[in-house]
Amino acid sequence: MSIIIAEKIHHNYALRHVLRDVSLTISPNDRFGLIGPNGEGKTTLLRIIAGELDPTEGAVHRRRGLRVGYLPQVLPELKQTTIRGAMLDVLAPLLEMEKQLHELADRLAGDHSPDLLDRYGQLQAEFEARGGHSYPNRIEQVLTGLGFPPAMWERPLAELSGGQRTRAYLGTLLLEEPDLLMLDEPTNHLDLEAVEWLEYWLRSFNGALLVVSHDRYFLDRVTADTLEVAFGDVEKYRGSYSAYLTQRAERYKERMRRWEAQQDYIRETRDFIAKHLAGQRTKEAQGRRTRLERFIRDEAIQRPAEHQSISLTLNSSGRTGNMVFRATELTIGYSSDAPLVHSDKLEVLRGQRVAIVGPNGSGKTTLLRTMLGQLDPLGGGVKLGSGVKVGYLSQTHSELDQATSVIEAVQSAVSGCTEQQARDLLARMLIQGDDVFKKVTQLSGGQRSRVLLARLMLQEPNVLALDEPTNHLDIPSREIIEELLQSFEGTVIMVSHDRFLIDAVASDVWVVDGGAVHEIAGGWEAYVAWRSSAGEEPMADSARAAHGIIAGGAPASEDDDANGASAAKQQRQQERQDRKSEYKAARKQANLVQRLQSRHEALEAEIEQVEAELELLSRQISQAGEDCDLNRVSELGRQYETANARLKKMWDEWAELGEQLT
Repeated sequence: MSIIIAEKIHHNYALRHVLRDVSLTISPNDRFGLIGPNGEGKTTLLRIIAGELDPTEGAVHRRRGLRVGYLPQVLPELKQTTIRGAMLDVLAPLLEMEKQLHELADRLAGDHSPDLLDRYGQLQAEFEARGGHSYPNRIEQVLTGLGFPPAMWERPLAELSGGQRTRAYLGTLLLEEPDLLMLDEPTNHLDLEAVEWLEYWLRSFNGALLVVSHDRYFLDRVTADTLEVAFGDVEKYRGSYSAYLTQRAERYKERMRRWEAQQDYIRETRDFIAKHLAGQRTKEAQGRRTRLERFIRDEAIQRPAEHQSISLTLNSSGRTGNMVFRATELTIGYSSDAPLVHSDKLEVLRGQRVAIVGPNGSGKTTLLRTMLGQLDPLGGGVKLGSGVKVGYLSQTHSELDQATSVIEAVQSAVSGCTEQQARDLLARMLIQGDDVFKKVTQLSGGQRSRVLLARLMLQEPNVLALDEPTNHLDIPSREIIEELLQSFEGTVIMVSHDRFLIDAVASDVWVVDGGAVHEIAGGWEAYVAWRSSAGEEPMADSARAAHGIIAGGAPASEDDDANGASAAKQQRQQERQDRKSEYKAARKQANLVQRLQSRHEALEAEIEQVEAELELLSRQISQAGEDCDLNRVSELGRQYETANARLKKMWDEWAELGEQLT
């Protein structure tokens, strides 16, 4: 039985059609990942399903009494209460039952009537069935898992940062345990440990799940199927993100094969009509023309659409010395009374790709900015190597002047940049036309990130210092960033919680936690192994406890945890390796198909050009013959033979590519 049925949903913003004729159903146990490039309508679809936005056309039918929990990117107004108070507000019906139980218990002290005893027994049974005795533990598990230590629980919501408020709101949704939980970019303000905790929690969640996320690890861990929102439509794929990649490449290949077969049929039919319309087979040609017109009107399919993607090339401006950064006896922070981090020695060498990870507030960004000289250390010092030219991308985009136009922001990156150069770079970032004259403050977070990437291309640094470089970017753009950093010839030091990015790029990991920096040689898998060997899996432990308490079961015992720890660890490691292999194979296949298809299309255009050239040469040869200009006939004949040989090679390559694509 479906809990949501959406029928023929259309939605427009002014003249722009975002969703067209979208129909979908959600069942009680569905776990969908909702993906697609930015701006394609994912958030619009969530808001329509949640009942916050009416579609332009169509309808959404919800099961009677359906409880929907929705985490938007822009939060609604929060109540004037504390973090813990917000959690208690969610459990108000349970707290009211608890109050009634206390009142009945007081009355029973002086009145043992059967009616009162029955009423108390029924209320007690309902209270226990709804987890009444465990709600303090449930609150503790959720708040701790989302990164709120007990010392923060009584802080007013009004004093929290935007990211903290988002986490608090997410906590209320998790405690509500709705029938349908919809999350729009839930990992945006979570550190790695909190993301892992949320993954474990969602895997134990008993309701339906619909989640928008650009975190590919997260999608693979918590979703069972994938809905792609693109070109106004929603298409379903079986399996999580890695499985979707392979299926999408196969579907595109099959659709291109059908479209090309259709184009062959149309071209051959038109050739027949042109050849025989005025000849002996006029009637047959007229009949074919009628059938072709009907086919094009009623049955012909459109060429499979593809999204534009950003185009990045980052040239390094020469080599640095072997040592890029060296910090000794470094103490960082904003107050000598409460330093954030101390390290005896840190060093970044040429060609290293260092990923800085750690809990929110541990000092990752502060460490990066101190090494760049943007913040003064509280103690010790940082030495910059020779020939170092740093390109910096901040998490907050603070290097952009919000009052300037987009094109001015790019031109200001280097002296002598012309308007045309800036336009060309912005076009590669998919910012074109009048959008280049918008003020920076009018841009979305993703657009500002792309402006900063355009500036980096102009600056040609040999050291990249990146603070959450994939924030606000959709999955295709993230994959391009990964490829760019993998091929970059310089040095990279980045703060990131994007596990796919770390896995794809990092040669070393620095863990900032507990006031210290732990240096790990190797990428994501080395970090996971280090954390396991150090016994540091707090999010996994708290999530296992949450699984027992929140899902209604008894908390796992210490003996159970000890007996299952080894097997669980091995299973997680195998899952990571399998997911990594599946994703890389799928991405490789998708990229190969895209390259072959691009070359196939380019060849078609080149073939048309050469055929036009041969036709012109043929006319010129005929004219030269009429003029009795034998020298010109000879010269044009040689040009014709050369072009014809070139055309033959093109046709051979085109046919070979066509076989590979089919």
